[in-house]
Amino acid sequence: MKDLQIRLCTDNDYASVFELLRQLWNKQLNYEMLQSVYNNALKSDSQKLIVCLVDNKVTGFCSLTIKNNLWQAGNLGHIDELIVDKNHRRQGIGRKLMDEITKIAKENNCKRIELDSAFHRKEAHQFYENSGYENRAYLFSKAIT
Repeated sequence: MKDLQIRLCTDNDYASVFELLRQLWNKQLNYEMLQSVYNNALKSDSQKLIVCLVDNKVTGFCSLTIKNNLWQAGNLGHIDELIVDKNHRRQGIGRKLMDEITKIAKENNCKRIELDSAFHRKEAHQFYENSGYENRAYLFSKAIT
């Protein structure tokens, strides 16, 4: 990789981030609705969004939500999304994004970082375990309609 940079997201990154989210999620995505959520996250004190650029092209994205947590008796960071473009995987980009988001979590006084991952993402699970994460819980989810 010639020129790799990791930085906080800006408004101008949204179109590229949207394309990465299309790779991450196997569902129809609403561009405008997600853009509104993205813009709200950029303005939020409790959400941190970062991108990785290779030769000035967005190739990875990671988001962190920081919340006050009784179990941790302090702040807990939750990685909401982590995605590396399919053409740039296995080049260390995911590791660099994780290192940077961990640094941001520490700067925001997080005592722990958590994430969830779909059952079928076996390679991602191995990556997280190799990054020091432990599989310690199930995630339960319910749609509210």
